[in-house]
Amino acid sequence: MTTTGTVLTRRDLNRATLERQLLLRRARMTALDAVEHLVGLQAQAVRPPYHALAARLADFRPEELSGLLDDRRVVRIALMRSTIHLVSAADCLALRPLVQPVHDRVFQGNHGKRLGGVDLERLAALARELVEERPLTFKALGEQLRAHWPDRDGQDLAMAARTVLPLVQVTPRGLWGRSGPVAHTTAEHWLGAALDPAPDLPGTLLRYLAAFGPASAKDMQTWCGLTRLREVMDGLRARLRTFRDERGVELFDLPDAPRPAPDTPAPPRFLPEYDNLLLSHADRSRVISDAHRPRIWQGNQAYSAFLVDGFVRGVWRLEQAGGTAALVLEPFTRLTPAERAALEPEAAAVLAMTAPEATAHDVRFLPA
Repeated sequence: MTTTGTVLTRRDLNRATLERQLLLRRARMTALDAVEHLVGLQAQAVRPPYHALAARLADFRPEELSGLLDDRRVVRIALMRSTIHLVSAADCLALRPLVQPVHDRVFQGNHGKRLGGVDLERLAALARELVEERPLTFKALGEQLRAHWPDRDGQDLAMAARTVLPLVQVTPRGLWGRSGPVAHTTAEHWLGAALDPAPDLPGTLLRYLAAFGPASAKDMQTWCGLTRLREVMDGLRARLRTFRDERGVELFDLPDAPRPAPDTPAPPRFLPEYDNLLLSHADRSRVISDAHRPRIWQGNQAYSAFLVDGFVRGVWRLEQAGGTAALVLEPFTRLTPAERAALEPEAAAVLAMTAPEATAHDVRFLPA
């Protein structure tokens, strides 16, 4: 296919992305199908994947996702950008080898600087034996590896193991309403299957477009951390449609992917910190203004956000005291009475899922 020359406005991109992110209406699909459609969920903490699916799926129950973790049908593992994601077992085996160059680059730019001279092949073999004997925390793994490299830091050695091995976080870590140490074993051991020997980068980028498009090559690089993606997209060009954004940047898309009208209604939604919607494009103005971005991210800290008319309009947090659970909304700009009224039932649903044991629920709006 060829470039149409069509310009997609910020609202065009907003509605297309929301549709594919299941945020224009809650989808009636299983949690597993949603996790695979979204190519995984950000999972630096335990709760975000649950809140992400609650915003996207009709009749979602946290126990459904928790059961998938318990059954090893989904796992928590460092993947895109070398950050923790919750993905299906199949995607774990397919995506982990695909993003190995990202893990190598991040490691060499950080912990690897202090591990010169360490034989990583030997470290991988030793670490695999240790974590497949029994799951270990990074602290315990590092301490055992220091028996072989006593002059090195245990955390550096453990991060080297995470780089050279596909380490998954084992349950009960990640289960709803449960707690447990962040202990690791290999994906192969946990899932009883081998990594994909021939990971499919072009196919993965097409899946990205289905969940995040239309998008530029730079957007795709931001999402996964891999480089030189323009060459891959040029090879796919005949199978795609191309557009331009208002800044003239070329955007790729699947020919038959949905691109709703820019005036399509977008209901309010509450998103967790590090939600996929907010991290997967180089140009995030399709969902958040440049002026508001610093209020969502401060250093390595991200805050939970709420959407009004499809765009980030503020942050939210849960506060619990004296038997009362309150959802506190801090808008960036003044909310109209109608916008506040639309947010309240969504907030009540978040409270009902997150704090069912509370004797009272409250929704509080701070001044803009």
